[in-house]
Amino acid sequence: MRAALEASRRTSTAVISKLYPTRSHTGAAQGGMCAALGNVEEDNWEWHTYDTVKGGDYLVDQDAAEIMCREAVEAVLELEHMGLPFDRTEEGFIAQRRFGGHTRDHGKSPVKRACFSADRTGHMILQTLFQQCVRHNVTFFNEWHVLDLIVSDTPAGKVCSGLVAYDLKSGGLHVFQARSVLLATGGFGRLFKITSNAHTLTGDGPAVCYRRGIPLEDMEFFQFHPTGISGIGILLSEAARGEGGILVNGEGEQFMKRYAPTIADLAPRDIVSRAIQKEIHEGRGINGRDYVHLDVTHLGREVIENKLPDIAGFARMYLGVEPIDEPVPIQPTAHYAMGGIPTTVDAQVITDAAKTPVHGLFAAGECACVSVHGANRLGTNSLLDIIVFGRRAGIKMAEHSAVTELTELPDDPQSGVEAEITRLLEGDKGVRPATLRDQLQQAMTDDCGVERSGDSLARAAGVIASLRDRYSGISIDDRSSAYNQDLIEALELGFLLDLAEVTLAASAARTETRGCHYRTDFPERDDENWLKHSLVARAPDGGFDLSFKPVKFTRYQPTERKY
Repeated sequence: MRAALEASRRTSTAVISKLYPTRSHTGAAQGGMCAALGNVEEDNWEWHTYDTVKGGDYLVDQDAAEIMCREAVEAVLELEHMGLPFDRTEEGFIAQRRFGGHTRDHGKSPVKRACFSADRTGHMILQTLFQQCVRHNVTFFNEWHVLDLIVSDTPAGKVCSGLVAYDLKSGGLHVFQARSVLLATGGFGRLFKITSNAHTLTGDGPAVCYRRGIPLEDMEFFQFHPTGISGIGILLSEAARGEGGILVNGEGEQFMKRYAPTIADLAPRDIVSRAIQKEIHEGRGINGRDYVHLDVTHLGREVIENKLPDIAGFARMYLGVEPIDEPVPIQPTAHYAMGGIPTTVDAQVITDAAKTPVHGLFAAGECACVSVHGANRLGTNSLLDIIVFGRRAGIKMAEHSAVTELTELPDDPQSGVEAEITRLLEGDKGVRPATLRDQLQQAMTDDCGVERSGDSLARAAGVIASLRDRYSGISIDDRSSAYNQDLIEALELGFLLDLAEVTLAASAARTETRGCHYRTDFPERDDENWLKHSLVARAPDGGFDLSFKPVKFTRYQPTERKY
């Protein structure tokens, strides 16, 4: 919507959305959007850049990080002027709070950098941008599921001239022709059994790109947020620790002081998740079980009810725990994809290290890989990413459309999708999508989670290969046209299988530990061999073509990552 809003000021613009726009998963982002406003403590965008690069374990493209952190201040102020109701200081400035990995003066102490609206910041951004898009006459096609891109090989290279979408209400396929197309489809946390991601986050955008010959970048890096509700995965925001919440093990110890002496519970997410996993594996979970406690009882009722209302509500609703009086059981939950569709800093989709573009195709947000998150995203950089690069995408899309004629569409561009839908509707071999999906998620959780090894990745790859074979015999019960959820879940399962294969291939190739990619058989970071981005493309024989591109450095050279 940020891209559409920007483009709508220059050209005719439409948004095609799988959901009603304000139900999109950005609404689940709780804690805040960071910017070095310096409203509460001294701060500047260069410190923010350093934290982003260090937090990403030096796999961040530093030119992109500088752009994001420098433009963050303007991005927040633009949202404020659009009407977003940020929390305020007593003086009336936008309030800011601490978040994991954000520091002053290159790591010397935590800093209050996260701008927030209670713990509903993403929800407020969605509402604000939707209102602005309606005001600026953006056309919305709600509950339309994009299933394919129309990409042609021309003498000038690959050109995207539109897409194929499925109307959930009527069951009809439609072809959209466009001069510029942006993918902003979010992540693919539904690869895993325990995840903070909504059921709709099945990686549709990256998967359709992959099927069209576009490689995916850094797919081995999937972040596990340390504080998901135990057994469920619904997120309890880092805002709780930003306000002073602490993590406690089964021995009553605030254990993060052992792992990150300087900033303890406010260490980056990969470090905290691994620490929790280690505590559990070594028998220091609560009562020896597979969770620890998030304790906010010392913050008091006023802070919890006013600054963390959703977190408190989730604890009460899903666990029956009263966070004012008792600690909340938590465990790591699959949360955020650092990898995705490779792009330039202007959101142009590219296919290789030489930045060969797919003309007319753009991507932004979690489905894209700029890369500003490297091997581990800092909290609150996600909302910043979508706003900064959404805006830049909208500008470039409009500029491209202004100088580009509509490309002639191929004959029957919907035929491939049509054949797949027919196969699923007419299948009768009895293999159900839910059964395969559950097995996929269990394999990825068991063998490609917070910790992985060569053996575990090979084991998961074998399971996924078997599921791929069985997927060819899938069938569904519902044959109706309107809102056929059986059909949608079967199509989404195909996307998840593609992304599971790519994730496992990239993870097996990277024989080091970096950020959230923790290899128990290669526990050290290996800058000599692995300070580079991975690119995985579909090979003509159905296998994988693995290539690499260099990390862009400006001023920060890799050092040991300590907090």
